[in-house]
Amino acid sequence: MRHGTAMQLLLVIAVVATGMLLLIPARAEVLEATKTVGDTDVHYKVVLPSGFDPAKSYPAILAFGGGPQTMNTVDSILERNFRAEAEKRGYIVIAPAAPDGDLFFEDGDRIFPQFLQLMLKDYKIKDNKFHIAGVSNGGIAAMHVAARNPQYFLSVTAFPGYMWQPSIAKIMAISKMCVFLYVGENDPYMWHSEMKREADFLAAHGTLAHYSVEPDQPHRIATLAGAGAARLFDGFEETAKGCSK
Repeated sequence: MRHGTAMQLLLVIAVVATGMLLLIPARAEVLEATKTVGDTDVHYKVVLPSGFDPAKSYPAILAFGGGPQTMNTVDSILERNFRAEAEKRGYIVIAPAAPDGDLFFEDGDRIFPQFLQLMLKDYKIKDNKFHIAGVSNGGIAAMHVAARNPQYFLSVTAFPGYMWQPSIAKIMAISKMCVFLYVGENDPYMWHSEMKREADFLAAHGTLAHYSVEPDQPHRIATLAGAGAARLFDGFEETAKGCSK
């Protein structure tokens, strides 16, 4: 084969390869990091949207996994409920693991608000406020942390979840946020009555509070995973319209 022909063939191969790469959707970048808050090391992951520009501000979500709230549950909630849609819509998602095994609605809440302040230094967060969301124990944590630090949050989403050790003062602390509560119809735990009670109380006080029983769903709600995760993000974006009736 002549040299010129070989070079042309290589050029064609390179062009085709480049075209194939362009057809592969870019994935959001996921970082793993550790911050020290007081005397506590906090391990967490961050989803950065494709084409992330550190000079640009982005909406952000603080996300909590369920169960023991370990890094394994962080990975699960990011892949199941947040990463793909955050990439598509341009959100930053920050998901910490429970420090020293202390759940975030128990002693793990000691890292707030300092952890949030550190995140605001690292990233330009739109309006300096987060959406907060979680599943199961993470939903309880989301409600609890939002009530203790309401100045940092625009909305709270639990799927499922309710207020830990509820009081009128704690529930009223989230009344200026948009509140989205989801529970599976076939959830074997007794979440339904408490979640509905809190949603009804908030709605009666003028809060935009949605309560949804997901048909035929167990505790682990599949209708909010994968493509269904778009509904979670629709809720985040609904806050732009205001959270009071």
